[in-house]
Amino acid sequence: MPELQLKQLYDGFRDPRTISELSRQIQALANELPEPVYMMEVCGGHTHTIMKFGLPQLLPDNIHFIHGPGCPVCIMPKERIDQATALAAIDDVILVTLGDMIRVPGSQGSLAQFRAKGCDIRPVYQPLDAIKIAQENPTKTVVFFAIGFETSTPMTAVLLEQAERLGLNNLLFHINHVLVPPAIDAVMADPDTKVNAFIGPSHVSVITGSRIYQPTVDKYQTPVVIAGFEPVDVMQSILAIVKQKVAGRAELENQYQRAVTEQGNVVAQQKVDKFFEVRDSFRWRGLGPIAHSSLQLRAEYAHRDAEKHFADRLPVKEIDDHKACQCGDILRGKANPKDCNVFGRGCTPQTPLGSCMVSSEGACNAYYRYAGVE
Repeated sequence: MPELQLKQLYDGFRDPRTISELSRQIQALANELPEPVYMMEVCGGHTHTIMKFGLPQLLPDNIHFIHGPGCPVCIMPKERIDQATALAAIDDVILVTLGDMIRVPGSQGSLAQFRAKGCDIRPVYQPLDAIKIAQENPTKTVVFFAIGFETSTPMTAVLLEQAERLGLNNLLFHINHVLVPPAIDAVMADPDTKVNAFIGPSHVSVITGSRIYQPTVDKYQTPVVIAGFEPVDVMQSILAIVKQKVAGRAELENQYQRAVTEQGNVVAQQKVDKFFEVRDSFRWRGLGPIAHSSLQLRAEYAHRDAEKHFADRLPVKEIDDHKACQCGDILRGKANPKDCNVFGRGCTPQTPLGSCMVSSEGACNAYYRYAGVE
């Protein structure tokens, strides 16, 4: 029996003829739209699919993409990054975080720059690597700088569970996990927003289930269609949105049924609920403070909370972006990366001014990589 190749699994979702036919159907139906469609894809992974496969060029002029705040690295405000660099600068502290985070600039520099100065900062690809680092360095304090939406929160919960089971008292956590629905509310609460439809995120929805978006549909009478990451997935979701708009409907649809259910991953949800609770407020880059939009450790795990353990060493002053950087406007859906005067000039993936250019999920990174610099 021949070995199954990865290419065989995604080929059908990238088939040019299928994409072309979906484009034709969207073009034909778009003539019946009562108003232009401004779709926000919440997930940065969708942004990269959209740009990589040239999907904007396949749509009529009355259908528009608006890029949302769905990149966990991009929405991290400078003061949180400054807390990470402050932790890394403490003697006998090893700071552990996920890869993209080390290049995001704070007001005092990036973690990569602090690493070059001699701080012990270790990027990892899976949170559980922090267990081995803590075991190998029993005289040091290892701080896991946790980031991500609902997708990666269960991994942090498992890491914390293992630390408790093993009695690793030298492993602490700085929690920066954020939530999608409050960010959608913040976008829709802006009186100037044009957004009137959402392409729902893929991986987040695998964990949470599709039901978390029903309040958005009900409150704003806005279609939400959860989409997979491949171009056929996205085009099918756009067609579903257009059909809803033409029919005057606003409903929750799940295009990504091969991975997303209504209930989601209940075991992962229970694990998260065991260790985390909702924080009163969290400041998002570009969106500002959003109530109940992030998580923190429950009181019974305060002994692992780096924010409490090092409270007297962490800066708390709110710091805005570089004045030349429009990352905040891009995250709010009010600007396109190419609207920024420093895009591709003073700000590139090698020399980023803002977080949207750093992350592999950032909108500016996607435009630079796939649309080029004029």
